[in-house]
Amino acid sequence: MIGCKPIDNEEVNLLINITVPTPDVIITKQADPQLSHIYGFTDFHLITREKGGIFMFYNADDELLFVGKARKLRPRIKKHFEDTVSPMKSHREEVTTIEVCVIEDPVDREIYETYIINTMRAKYNVDKVLYK
Repeated sequence: MIGCKPIDNEEVNLLINITVPTPDVIITKQADPQLSHIYGFTDFHLITREKGGIFMFYNADDELLFVGKARKLRPRIKKHFEDTVSPMKSHREEVTTIEVCVIEDPVDREIYETYIINTMRAKYNVDKVLYK
């Protein structure tokens, strides 16, 4: 949730409070998938195809690897496992968990993505990094 509140009635400055949303969907890599899969993930069908939001890739140690946003979540997430230009192309095998938060407002998606990249220090994000 993103909210603003005045610090002081006489001040114009605002304090911004950002709470990372609870994931709507979490999918995990299967050790020995029996069904058709992409890099061990068989549950892409649980991720909405038509809605927008943010997604986070984690490794087995629960380290945040990458944060992204999309107008259409499932196709964008799958693209990170298929295309040759993704910042994740050399690290796809590391991903063991994908968390997805449905967020329809594009401004909110932008804020959450930038906030999470910088507060949780996503390992493979190169854009929007302010902490280096």
